[in-house]
Amino acid sequence: MRRRTVSGGDLDQVLDTLAAATPAPAPAEAPAPAPAPAAARRPDEFDFELPRGYVDDEGRTHRTGTMRLATARDELRPQIDLRVKENPAYLSVVLLSQVITRLGTITDVHAGVVERMYATDVAFLQDFYRRINSEGHTHAAVTCPLCQGSFEVDLSGERLGES
Repeated sequence: MRRRTVSGGDLDQVLDTLAAATPAPAPAEAPAPAPAPAAARRPDEFDFELPRGYVDDEGRTHRTGTMRLATARDELRPQIDLRVKENPAYLSVVLLSQVITRLGTITDVHAGVVERMYATDVAFLQDFYRRINSEGHTHAAVTCPLCQGSFEVDLSGERLGES
């Protein structure tokens, strides 16, 4: 098997070239599904609420948001980013900026937005990313230390005591 080395090129260009070389699957016989309503959340997206919230340039605090499941491309793209090459810790900033689809009223979440978040919010998002991409959900089984009763909690950011 021949190994291909990519250096300095654009990952999108390389992936598109590889995709073009792969034969396209035959079209499905079934009709295309009806488009989802604009307000509906996609099945690969998960809502969250930040512990502190992102404060934008106008002083507005954005606490709720949506993160989608990561793709292989999302995981590969940061590897060619010069900022990540210079500082490997920057990988999580680039990765989070690619999978956060909405933060409050902000729909264009880029690395600059993630850079200006509080450290507690970034840590929360890193854990949230790990949870939805490795386990596929935001629920955790817990046991009450007093009564030993077992139940499930949603870790997507709801406040204690709220339903």
